[in-house]
Amino acid sequence: MSESTVAAAFDVYRYDPAHDAKPRYQRYTLNLSPHTPVLTALLRIRAEVDPSLALRYSCRSAICGSCAMQINSKSRLACETHIGPEMARHGRIVVEPMRNQPVLRDLVVDQAPFWRQYDRIEPHLRLDPAHPMPEGRPTPMTPEEVDRFKETPRCIACAACFSACPAVEADPEFPGPMALAKLYRFVVDPRDRAHQDRLVRIQPNGLWLCLRCHLCTEACPKDVRPSERIRDLKEMAIAVQGATENGSRHAVGFKENISERGVLNEMRLVRQTYGTVGLVGQLGQGLKIVRKKPEVARKPHPIEGVDELEKIYAALDPEPKEGP
Repeated sequence: MSESTVAAAFDVYRYDPAHDAKPRYQRYTLNLSPHTPVLTALLRIRAEVDPSLALRYSCRSAICGSCAMQINSKSRLACETHIGPEMARHGRIVVEPMRNQPVLRDLVVDQAPFWRQYDRIEPHLRLDPAHPMPEGRPTPMTPEEVDRFKETPRCIACAACFSACPAVEADPEFPGPMALAKLYRFVVDPRDRAHQDRLVRIQPNGLWLCLRCHLCTEACPKDVRPSERIRDLKEMAIAVQGATENGSRHAVGFKENISERGVLNEMRLVRQTYGTVGLVGQLGQGLKIVRKKPEVARKPHPIEGVDELEKIYAALDPEPKEGP
């Protein structure tokens, strides 16, 4: 073996529903340069060792997003993940299909759930019929309007964020990071005339199911930062409609609690989140908490220097964000 190569061990997920009772992992070992992309290694396995291996790929240049899969438990593009760092860190390379989507065969998944959520947010401009776009002429934007798109035009719809998202796993009705990032892109588009309707409809339809774990941003190969765009959508939805359901009421209540006293009043926060009627349904759980933490039932005293906290809030709390 050459000094410029490493013996790379690949444990590849194998499953053919037509023939296999359950999934299995198959070990392949190849001598490869540390700079070899995982996708190149998989294609070599298929060409030279096992032609039955199924995977999806196209451009091999991190443009199409087709080769997204799990590599050592992280959702990413196989074409831009090199084997050297993976072998150095883990001693082997475990290759699995993306999560949150049914496996069709081996590393190929059915992306219908991903695209269904994308279609739900109506990913196209909704124009005002009374003010159609000028035919055959451009619709110029100012630099400031273009800047509001942030990184969203970079998205290649690879579904790595969808695979990494625990909220999607917990609730299949959660739209997913990519769909919400795309929604943001149309909400801030000055040509779109449905930004308020988009924000009103998304608030009770999954927006607040986001766990704020930022795993989607970590998985994104194009630095779209979908978790930050979801945060922006939440702010804009509250600005347009107010806090209308448990998630938004909890966020507003949490902010008010901290800004007033510098410490969380947990009993008050429950009431702010669920309302007086909803509070009754939480009494059983609340009593269990009070027995273990009696201080929860007491009204907290303001922290020392709460006036400084108010200054911080004033500096961090700009004018409410709305659509164009």
